[in-house]
Amino acid sequence: MTPESPHAEDDSRVTDARPLITTEGDKIALGPIRRDLLPLYQAWINDLSVTRFLVSRPMSLDEEITWYEGVVKNERMAFFTIYERPSYRPIGGVDLHGIDVRNRSAELGIMIGERDARGRGLGTEAVRLICDYGFNAMELNSIWLLTFGWNIAGQKAYVKAGFREFGRRRQARFFDGRYWDDIYYDLLREEFESPVVRRIMTEGIPGNDR
Repeated sequence: MTPESPHAEDDSRVTDARPLITTEGDKIALGPIRRDLLPLYQAWINDLSVTRFLVSRPMSLDEEITWYEGVVKNERMAFFTIYERPSYRPIGGVDLHGIDVRNRSAELGIMIGERDARGRGLGTEAVRLICDYGFNAMELNSIWLLTFGWNIAGQKAYVKAGFREFGRRRQARFFDGRYWDDIYYDLLREEFESPVVRRIMTEGIPGNDR
């Protein structure tokens, strides 16, 4: 890992080989969840600068292993590791969960684990790429998410990725001495322009020239 990473002291957690990639954009790539990265996932979920934006708690390695085994068996969840390009350093995770096949909807979650990867637009691109995957590889029609009132950076990233606020649960959470709203956003397939996946999925199909 790079010297700037807060986890650079433990390079053994990251393999040198180029990871398996499902889709990639300009700055980041998405690939399947990896068992060998469990210590890194655990480090992220135990970092308070990460979990202040999540509903989470500290996790032991055994708990992380249980989480991993649950994810890989969960047909209603698609979890990806986020890699920074061109180094392919793992910097976080993004997922679609609660996938409703009948109604073609899912909830989005994202975590940027590496501190030096925040505030650079990488999260916004990760959101766009997983929405691209959800709408064009999984044929979803609606993707929604929940964020907290104090997550201003996240709200800006979601709006930049195309999401719209559709509701609030007022004063739902107590944080830093005051109450904050739960804020709900959603995005429809018809509102989204695919940056990558639609071209791949429809290549060679007559009538699909965009």
